[in-house]
Amino acid sequence: MNPIKNYYKIIRNTVLEQIPRGHLLAVSSLTAGLVAVWAFSPTDDVQTQTSFAIAVPAPVNTAPTVTTSASISVSAAASAVDSDTANQQSIALPNLDSLYTASGVTPAEEKVVAPKEPAWQELTIKTGDNLSGVFSRAGLNDRDLYELFDGNKSAKDLRNLAVGQKMSFLVDNEGKLKELKYSKNTLDSIKFTRTASGFTSQESSLKPEIRYSFRQGTINSSLFMSGKQAGLPNNLTMELADIFGWDIDFALDIKKGDEFKVMFEEQYLNGKKIGTGSILSAEFTNDGTTYRAVRYTNKDGATKYFTPDGKGMNKAFLRTPVDFARISSEFSLGRLHPVLNTIRAHKGTDYAASTGTPIRATGDGKVILAGRKGGYGNCVIIQHGQGYETLYGHMNNFAKGISTGSRVSQGQVIGYVGQTGLATGPHLHYEFHMNGEVRNPVTVPLPQAFGIASNEKSRFMAATQTLVAKLDAFEKASRLAMAEGKTKSN
Repeated sequence: MNPIKNYYKIIRNTVLEQIPRGHLLAVSSLTAGLVAVWAFSPTDDVQTQTSFAIAVPAPVNTAPTVTTSASISVSAAASAVDSDTANQQSIALPNLDSLYTASGVTPAEEKVVAPKEPAWQELTIKTGDNLSGVFSRAGLNDRDLYELFDGNKSAKDLRNLAVGQKMSFLVDNEGKLKELKYSKNTLDSIKFTRTASGFTSQESSLKPEIRYSFRQGTINSSLFMSGKQAGLPNNLTMELADIFGWDIDFALDIKKGDEFKVMFEEQYLNGKKIGTGSILSAEFTNDGTTYRAVRYTNKDGATKYFTPDGKGMNKAFLRTPVDFARISSEFSLGRLHPVLNTIRAHKGTDYAASTGTPIRATGDGKVILAGRKGGYGNCVIIQHGQGYETLYGHMNNFAKGISTGSRVSQGQVIGYVGQTGLATGPHLHYEFHMNGEVRNPVTVPLPQAFGIASNEKSRFMAATQTLVAKLDAFEKASRLAMAEGKTKSN
């Protein structure tokens, strides 16, 4: 191969790709000069060596500005041209290290990449998730779980996962858990941090802004539907029925045209609504009679509803054991039995409801029977003390934990509607006994619960008068808005 071409190829593949553009121009000039020298040099058997000192200017408009020089030596030899002798030339290539040093350019080295900072990974709890599965999705294993739970009592909260909750993981570059954030809800969270001696935990709670909200409605078909039309959350509609449930039978007493007014809490965080609180004050007008209730927390921290003058809203017994059920058969001592087809006293009230509807204890007491009882089928009998007993028949099954001898509290679910025993359809047969005698549970006077103690009456009045005043103010504002709306429409 022609030595000049070979030299050019070496220069192109090694030096040219490494030297800045300005330097390449100088090297190109050098190469052209060499070609001219070789073209016109005499051909003889004597080797000649020529040294060139080339000053390579730095490229224009580049930073930093550096003037560089490189010394290049070339030895060229030409031999006589004949058929038996090959042309030979010896070329001393430029010293690349000197070029790099002179130009300020360093040879290409392997780049050292700094390790990335660990990033938080947030996961949402899905249906069917367990703690081990969530850790696996975060790239962790059961060893990490063991280290987190070891000696950390707060970690037990992680066992109560609920769909929609958030878990955030911070894992280091070695795959070890550094920090974990667990959001119980919108307001409450726990943070776990790895230390030299294990994980520490810190709980935090955000305090929401509380605003008062007001809803009112008129009964057209049912309390549930009217509450929904008025924009009252379903859970507050149920709470409203519980508050007035001692005075009003919502299965029997509700009349078309009955009215309700409710003031309740709404929770906001950073200007965004995050939930609803409890009912603060409420009013229900049933068949022309108006009932009012206010929420009050006493000195001992117990919260209950009372009338505005301090009387207890709750009675010793609930009027009905099933929410929003329909009375299918009333109390009667001379009713024709639908199964036996004979005149037989009906010593209770039948509440028709779909199978599986929860049945609640109407008062505190002790279960003296939870099992089969003749035509009652699956039956629960509760002894309440002071001569009171209640009976619940035709149950589909019993609630968890309900057995003979267990204690129950008012409103606790004790079983579910069914049609066991002598029953033609799913319903609850409910009886109320007082001093051994059966009484009509719909009309029997219920014993009153205790009201506000005399030594706390002043504190109660100071706390609840504001709630009553706000309820009245909301009502007036609502009526004014309705009146203005009618005026504009006319």
